[in-house]
Amino acid sequence: MIVSPKMVAEAEIICQQSIPMLDVKYHICVAQEHNVEVVVSPKSPSPSVPIFGQAVNHSDFIKHSISETPAASFVPNARSGSYTEIGPRVSMDDEHICIDDLGAHLGFVFKYPIRSAFYAVFDGHGGPEAAAFVKRNAMKLFFEDADMLQTYDDTDSFFLEKLEDSHRRAFLRADIALADEQTVSSSCGTTALTALVLGRHLLVANAGDCRAVLCRRGVAVEMSNDHRPSFLPERLRVEEVGGFIDDGYLNGYLSVTRALGDWDLKFPLGAASPLIAEPDVRLAKLTEEDEFLIIGCDGIWDVMSSQVAVSLVRRGLRRHNDPQQCAMELVKEALRLHTSDNLTVIVVCLSPIESIVESCPPQRRRFKACNLTEEARNRLKSLIERN
Repeated sequence: MIVSPKMVAEAEIICQQSIPMLDVKYHICVAQEHNVEVVVSPKSPSPSVPIFGQAVNHSDFIKHSISETPAASFVPNARSGSYTEIGPRVSMDDEHICIDDLGAHLGFVFKYPIRSAFYAVFDGHGGPEAAAFVKRNAMKLFFEDADMLQTYDDTDSFFLEKLEDSHRRAFLRADIALADEQTVSSSCGTTALTALVLGRHLLVANAGDCRAVLCRRGVAVEMSNDHRPSFLPERLRVEEVGGFIDDGYLNGYLSVTRALGDWDLKFPLGAASPLIAEPDVRLAKLTEEDEFLIIGCDGIWDVMSSQVAVSLVRRGLRRHNDPQQCAMELVKEALRLHTSDNLTVIVVCLSPIESIVESCPPQRRRFKACNLTEEARNRLKSLIERN
């Protein structure tokens, strides 16, 4: 993430600003093309139409009736690996969390045996303090309603709505906590993306330009939007509440339109603000075709498309079946492509490696055809006959 130089020059200009409580509308989307059920909230204008062979965006999914199939009994067994590097920056402002067994980490037992896991990336700006604070207090901030998880029922739509609302409130709670934290400057903030695997559901909440990408049989399915001034729905939202975009920066200062902290740029509580902490929340029902999830800060996505990242990880898993090595390979590739930011990546395997190998067609060895002269054929024939 890049902060405009104006931020440093005018850091002492303090505006009384806030988190708006948005008039949120919800809708449910289900992928027909790739059979991935996704619930999207809040509702926002649809992004651009995807091109065949590129990353599939969640907003292209259309609701259809849900029927029980053999894939419906699939439950992912999450295992992860992560890798970080400072990159060309002078300081490391990224933080991340990897918890493959959330139930054990929180110290509770589910009513029925289910798998749960939690992952997060935080990309700080204006200093590392905001990202470090949110990571340090993540369990308290994001799992205040942890007891609710023990009542998980994948057929209960009301429970799933409560789960979404819980994570939405958690982001706002973290934002307010940063406003009250004396050790974090009001000009310091962080983007945040969290991913919760609960049973056969994946819940992704995002505020900022980190990104989560699901691999479904080799196809990249984006589970988040990059909240940048260049993203048209965000630009329209900013302008509707009196904000502006100057040379790609929100109000001339910040390269993202959603973040935790940055209270210099937010209006008082209750007033609509150009910069908000309200996350997009997406819910997907996982199937046996869901191979892995990539979560990364923008240092990766600045130089690499979602589909390229998915293809790179998929090849890596087929070679060595090591998510941590895959995360390292993604970081090294981003450095080779001259990224200008800190780098943090988490790779979460959801299916066994056998399913990834089986879903890949066998490699065909290709030989280049060549034409031999009559003289060459005769010489080759005589060599064969002599041997």
